[in-house]
Amino acid sequence: MATQAKRIIEDAVVRKDAGLGDKLLDKAFALAFKGLVYAQIWEDPVVDMEGLALQPDSRVMCIASGSCNALSYLTANPESVTAVDLNRAHVALGRLKIAAIRHLPNYERFHRFFAHADHKENAEVYRTMIAPHLDAESRAYWERRDMRGRRRISYFTRGVYRKGLLGNFIGLAHLFAKLYKIDLSKVLAASTLEEQREVFERELAPVFEKKFIRWLTDQPASLFGLGIPPAQFDHLAGDERMAEVLRRRLEKLACDFAVKDNYFAWQAFGRGYDRSEDAPLPPYLQRGHWEAMKARIERLTVTRANMVEWIGAREEASMDRFVLLDAQDWMNNAQLDDLWAKITRASRPGARVLFRTAAEPSLLPGRLDENILSKWRYLDELSADLTRRDRSSIYGGVHVYELA
Repeated sequence: MATQAKRIIEDAVVRKDAGLGDKLLDKAFALAFKGLVYAQIWEDPVVDMEGLALQPDSRVMCIASGSCNALSYLTANPESVTAVDLNRAHVALGRLKIAAIRHLPNYERFHRFFAHADHKENAEVYRTMIAPHLDAESRAYWERRDMRGRRRISYFTRGVYRKGLLGNFIGLAHLFAKLYKIDLSKVLAASTLEEQREVFERELAPVFEKKFIRWLTDQPASLFGLGIPPAQFDHLAGDERMAEVLRRRLEKLACDFAVKDNYFAWQAFGRGYDRSEDAPLPPYLQRGHWEAMKARIERLTVTRANMVEWIGAREEASMDRFVLLDAQDWMNNAQLDDLWAKITRASRPGARVLFRTAAEPSLLPGRLDENILSKWRYLDELSADLTRRDRSSIYGGVHVYELA
């Protein structure tokens, strides 16, 4: 399975028509993407749930990533959620969260484990309350040692949100901020949107004019930590310098949403969640949803599989909602046709597909077979509204299609 997963990831990332240098870069990304990438998913689940318009009979398929969104969808009371991922670390993380919700005695214990995620006691909580209920593969993942010789479950005693490819990337960004004498915590200390913008303009914006930063961000490998493969790098940059694109995305994150309501800002500028009583958190981590999570957790399945193959194995007209994250940015036209042919076959009337793109427009027009695309209606006004309100601010566009 490991060899197959590696091959599928490489098939998705490595460009067949690229030169040797680009292929080597693609292979380097595929290698980096094998481990833990996202301790927290970076797509806004509140926006997702609005775009999906989940109903009590909705059957949802999503890409797992950190499983935060798959879990959060349960708060909208769908019939079922299946989170699919090729990355064994992400599957193990999702199953860890499911076992914790099932077997931890109360919300406080769950919150300390997954929101704070840095208490020494979490190692013993895992050993006595969670591990006995984990499947063998997930348990083996968490109890094996990483490259530094530490058991992976110890991430939850030392700050799991500082781990993984993205956590390390954010840590490196904080190191550069210190070198340039920038205090990122000032964004989180701002009490109004006006103060947030003042901090951004004074502290953060000037760094994107630095020659070294402009050169560094022009290198595709520099954004591996954001989970951006080289092919997607080109879509994201367009005709601009990457520094300009990143500046705008960071400006939206820092300025467009109050930090008291935006846990993505806390992850970016604080490397973890706020610890105040009314801290912003993903829906699945909020106290008010704990009982619903306990009652509905059996509806969620996290499985290690190829998304396209999984959809293709569904019965005809058996699914309602599909969340593809930005996976299509990695695909060529033939792969898009294959994916959407399978989605169309598996969809019940009124089904919706939600995805994100590095660039602003939807990538389907002009690329997806018109015979397939004509069966779907693009919800343009809704998509534009969701893009504007997506608090993670990383992506250029959020797009929703409905089966016509």
